[in-house]
Amino acid sequence: MSPRSKAVLGTALAAAMMVVLGAATAQSGERVERVAYASVGGLVRPPIGWVEFCNENPKECEARSSEPRDVVLTSTVWKDLVRVNRWVNDTIQPVTDMDHWGVVERWSFPDDGKGDCEDYVLLKRRMLMQAGWPREALLITVVRDKKGDGHAVLTVKTDKGEFILDNQAEEILLWSETGYRFVKRQSQANPNVWIALGDPRPPTSTASPRADITLPKNQVSAVR
Repeated sequence: MSPRSKAVLGTALAAAMMVVLGAATAQSGERVERVAYASVGGLVRPPIGWVEFCNENPKECEARSSEPRDVVLTSTVWKDLVRVNRWVNDTIQPVTDMDHWGVVERWSFPDDGKGDCEDYVLLKRRMLMQAGWPREALLITVVRDKKGDGHAVLTVKTDKGEFILDNQAEEILLWSETGYRFVKRQSQANPNVWIALGDPRPPTSTASPRADITLPKNQVSAVR
């Protein structure tokens, strides 16, 4: 693991420990609480992009209701997340759906090496699931980014909190540290059921992956 990855993992685990302990004390003496898990609300409509993606790729959306499962966050698991996030971000060329397909919104796997935010998410999710990670811990999530624009990220639910894989960021951050407003995401029980999320801005059992991550051979050396 690179020094940068180790540093990020250390930050992630430290954040999780502060949540377990309740709160950390800032230099000013004020209590600063880090939120490990997003608050969830009621059912909402799935994004139209997901609905159309499922119509075009029905096998990708076949799922029976299941129990929530979180990933046990270890150094190996973290290394895999960093590798997948970095590889997809570095490999896929960013392009809008309008420039790519001539439509405002289309969700698809970036098999031609191009895509926008939700396509990055779909590929990361697929790679992790093919390696044996539980679908219930890999949730496509809709947010408003720091500019207020709609954006899609992948939430990875772990026993230390919910971490975000994002094509706009190299680092994997705790959801509440992204600066995004979280709108909705897939339910852990069923990927075709979507739930509302709370806003992370102030003041406002587990399953281990079953296989190693396999990247295309011509790209492995670039992400180690």
